[in-house]
Amino acid sequence: MISLLVGTLDTMLDSTSKVAPFRILHQTPDSQVYWSIACGGTKEEISQHWEWLEKNIMRTLSVFDSSDDITSFVQGKIRGLIAEEGKVSCVQEDDPEKFREALLRFEKWFDLPQKEKLVTYYSCSYWRGRVPCQGWLYLSTNFLSFYSYLLGSEVKLVISWNEIWRLEKTSNVILTESIHVLANGEDHFFSMFLHLNETFLIMEQLADYSIKRLFDKETFQEEPSLSDPLQITKRGLETHARNEQFRAFFRLPKEENLLEVYESFLWVPFSHFNTLGKICLSESYLCFASQDGSQCHVIIPMREVIGVEKPDRSSRALIVCVRGKRALRFSEVRDFERLANAIRRRCGMTASPQHSASTELKEKMKEQSWNIHFSEYGRGTSMFCTKKTRDLIVRGIPEALRGELWMLFSGAVNDMATNPGYYSELVDQSLGTSTLATDEIERDLHRSLPEHPAFQSDTGISALRRVLTAYAYRNPKIGYCQAMNILTSVLLLYAKEEEAFWLLVAVCERMLPDYFNRRIIGALVDQAVFEELIRMHLTQLTEHMTDLTFFSSVSLSWFLTLFISVLPIESAVNVVDCFFYDGIKAILQLGLAVLDYNMEGLISSHDDAEAVTILNKFFDNVTNKDSPLPQTVQQNSVGNNDKASSISKVDVSDLIKEAYEKYGDMKSEEVESMRKRNKLYVIQTLEDTTKQNVLRVVSQEVKFSASQLDELYILFKRQHFLSCYWTMNSPVLLHHDPSLAYLEQYQLGFHQFSLLFSLLEPWSLCSGKDTLFLWAFRLLDENQDGLVNFKEFCCALGKVTPSSFNPSLLFFVCQAQFIQFSKTLYNLFHSDPEEESLYRAVARVTSLLLRMEEVGRRLQEPTSPQKSSTSPIQAALEGALPDGEASSTPESSSDTPSTPITQEAGSIPQEVEWSFAFEQILASLLNEPVLVRFFERPVDIQARLDHAKCAQLKAKTNE
Repeated sequence: MISLLVGTLDTMLDSTSKVAPFRILHQTPDSQVYWSIACGGTKEEISQHWEWLEKNIMRTLSVFDSSDDITSFVQGKIRGLIAEEGKVSCVQEDDPEKFREALLRFEKWFDLPQKEKLVTYYSCSYWRGRVPCQGWLYLSTNFLSFYSYLLGSEVKLVISWNEIWRLEKTSNVILTESIHVLANGEDHFFSMFLHLNETFLIMEQLADYSIKRLFDKETFQEEPSLSDPLQITKRGLETHARNEQFRAFFRLPKEENLLEVYESFLWVPFSHFNTLGKICLSESYLCFASQDGSQCHVIIPMREVIGVEKPDRSSRALIVCVRGKRALRFSEVRDFERLANAIRRRCGMTASPQHSASTELKEKMKEQSWNIHFSEYGRGTSMFCTKKTRDLIVRGIPEALRGELWMLFSGAVNDMATNPGYYSELVDQSLGTSTLATDEIERDLHRSLPEHPAFQSDTGISALRRVLTAYAYRNPKIGYCQAMNILTSVLLLYAKEEEAFWLLVAVCERMLPDYFNRRIIGALVDQAVFEELIRMHLTQLTEHMTDLTFFSSVSLSWFLTLFISVLPIESAVNVVDCFFYDGIKAILQLGLAVLDYNMEGLISSHDDAEAVTILNKFFDNVTNKDSPLPQTVQQNSVGNNDKASSISKVDVSDLIKEAYEKYGDMKSEEVESMRKRNKLYVIQTLEDTTKQNVLRVVSQEVKFSASQLDELYILFKRQHFLSCYWTMNSPVLLHHDPSLAYLEQYQLGFHQFSLLFSLLEPWSLCSGKDTLFLWAFRLLDENQDGLVNFKEFCCALGKVTPSSFNPSLLFFVCQAQFIQFSKTLYNLFHSDPEEESLYRAVARVTSLLLRMEEVGRRLQEPTSPQKSSTSPIQAALEGALPDGEASSTPESSSDTPSTPITQEAGSIPQEVEWSFAFEQILASLLNEPVLVRFFERPVDIQARLDHAKCAQLKAKTNE
């Protein structure tokens, strides 16, 4: 009831939610659906809308033959107007004065470091149990923050983006639509947004950006708008997301950014129909994607454009002419003259490499089908891709066309065209290099499809070596990883050497991001997505096997090798066909089909080993009856034993067709959203594993409890990130390497070390603590790289707390260091209740040590005269006392050894070198009970930890 009440109040207070009394509706004959075209608050306002429709829409409708075309056109027109109006309203909403007020509230309420950049803010409700707290959600570069103050109750929440495990949109009985955030084991729900999708998109972008920048730098690509964390803006994040989606959908090189979008109709010659969609323009490509559900899209490289014509100004049409005597007609293009000029500026800038297709005819029927398709839909980079294209791919691409179409569908053809000669240069530069990657490549060369004739001679092995070595040279962060050799071997079977290289680039850097690195994060993310899809589509299996981690482990090779490692080669290439067209979606839906096909056996299996056996037998019996490969090459021909023959054969085309029929409705956008959501969880799981390994090692070295070590680790890691939040060039950020040992992954420089140390050690009021921290830091930094790890930090904390104080940390040998040592002891006792007694005890200790040194020196030099007015020992004693203590301390007159007080005129004071052994200092300290009590005084570590957690973010950094 409370949620309904709050929602009702929000609706009443929000003028935008009121229904207008006048509306204009559009209805297609023989349809019960009405489309809202315009609305108005008064009769005069709705009349103005109607007059505009008569002037701008009614005339155009006469050119359409069917009512469905009219509906599509009207829908597209109204959507375009709404989009344009939305752009204007967004600009108006970016009120600098309101944002400045919000920024002041943000700084006042949360007291974060001044460098923290506020990106945007929203009004929403935060749910505490079943009670909503209305307030403001602030999204900054490194934190998600919420503040509410209602009826005397204050709610304040600050969550680091890098601490979030899950971020998703949810709905339930109480909350119809909300954003769920899981961080540090706690669930947080935010709802009642005016722009929930926009809010979630920004949150998703900030979380993903933080994860990439702080955890996953191996694949972090700097974007101009995101390279500096202090310059991140809401608009920059939205642009970054839009560019990523644009490149992913059209499989374009990473350098391409979406510059302009035009809504228009495209004449589809094979359907004799104008389809509504959007023209997306980048620097080097003109792309079109339909919006009517036909899944029709086309990619036109500017290098292929030979002309642009404007035949009909009344219909605002453009005809784009491309090589091969083809033309594409766009109509109803808003600002079509600007688009024509933009295309003319960009076309003809680069040469077009002519891709020659093989003339060998191995599969005449399939090739004939594709030739018919090419004649209707075009061939090459500007070919129409439709449902019919996918149907042909499901049947299997002909051997002779496979390399060409892989290059086309993956976008590798564009990479190669824009980088002429690049591969040859890489081969020349990498030739003869010797690295860890080249050693691993040499080891695996003869393990790559060893049964295939292409890799039983030096020709195939040498080509494989060159491609893998060139890629390792191009991308040393990835270098070479297992499974790359198997994938590249298959690519070389159907593509030329340079083409295979660019296909490998497309797979590793665009289609399977984060797969081929040390932590295979991308594969782990897709396995988590796979588990989620299993729960959604295979409920019978999940009811029987509640623990789905088995499927994650068994499917790892499926994702890493695109089923090449588990299927016979003649069947696996059909899977690769689908992958290059539909991306990871094809692998996910095929994985679901495999489990569904073996559902009965998996449910009846008694353990994981039996389930693995069932799946392996299934893969061994997947055939390809249309494969033109000879029997000596086909892998499944060697598996005809009694057990295998008793299992029914499955044709790979039927399996793929079934996967598309049952699970093909899955959208690529949904898969990408699931990837982002699960990436947070995967990264945090890996981080939690790192933490557990570190704590297990450190717990053997220190006496802190498990819970205290856990809290210490969180504080230490956060301090590490605090030095990374506001700069891309932080030493600790640059040093962070996930491939290092667990203990070395997070480290602190001296400044961050001293800030955190001051929050945890008990002598925060000590006037000489900076010197103490510096000595401790230098002692811990054995390799002198200016960084200490968590284990070293805990050891230092344990040694410097009074209850386990070890004076050896402060042992020095020369006179100046002895004076500094004594001063440090005095500074430690500042403001202590027993300060005076401690001062006297230290005076007695120093006097005793000096007297011992005096006696020892005289025994060694019994005839040496002393001519100075003040002996070196007396000077040392006076120098060791704090300011103002020399005259007031009794020991300065009574306990100091007597020495001559006169000095002959013109005599030169004699420098005397002396030192102490550590045993002497320790024995003298232990002789003073008040000092022993001070250093053995127990410290409430938990209280210091609680204090540090509250004060850590408020500690201002000066880096």
